[in-house]
Amino acid sequence: MDFVEEFRRAELFLEAGDPVEAARILRPLIEAEPNNAAVRLQLALAYFASAQLARAEVELRALVERDPTDHYAHHVLGRTLERLNRHAEALPHLRLASAMSPLGDYRQAVDRVAARVNARGGAGRPPGRSAPGTN
Repeated sequence: MDFVEEFRRAELFLEAGDPVEAARILRPLIEAEPNNAAVRLQLALAYFASAQLARAEVELRALVERDPTDHYAHHVLGRTLERLNRHAEALPHLRLASAMSPLGDYRQAVDRVAARVNARGGAGRPPGRSAPGTN
């Protein structure tokens, strides 16, 4: 197996809108090189694009654990959690990504998820957080 060739082939499938095939190609690559962040990110994106959100979350958590300064991994993890309707968990990752790299898409995601968390009156707050004014 030519690692680089297979990685490029997976990228082409992802770009062509076939994330399931991209993930199928990437899984053996991540098994061969589990510390390869580029492969893990592409696999996470393939899972995200194919709505395999639990799998995407696993890959993205591994990335942010390995490199807490990876703003893009935090952003995609936040978006994954948002799609899983876990808004209170998503918000810290989205805020961190936006603070590290103030991109418009990042800010929009923060605003959208913060509005959802606030609309619930604080419901779904991360453990240990009390509602404002209740301390």
